[in-house]
Amino acid sequence: MTASDIIASIGVIILLIAFLLNLYKKVKAESRIYTLLNFVGAAMCCFSSYLIKFYPFVVLESIWAAFALYSFINVSRGTSNNEK
Repeated sequence: MTASDIIASIGVIILLIAFLLNLYKKVKAESRIYTLLNFVGAAMCCFSSYLIKFYPFVVLESIWAAFALYSFINVSRGTSNNEK
């Protein structure tokens, strides 16, 4: 297994954990942990895609990570829908 395979595998596992935690109502989509897991997972997948020069996924995962980071910052500031 190459470094990019390991990074991608960890990133996908993190994304799936976030998805399953939300699906089984352990965390809300607006929570800090959910958005943080999405950011970290997407960023890792983006980096691994960059390493193997698979640019369509670099674009996809970088946009995913950017939106997750934006959500994380908004939730961190207390501007989520639950707190309004």
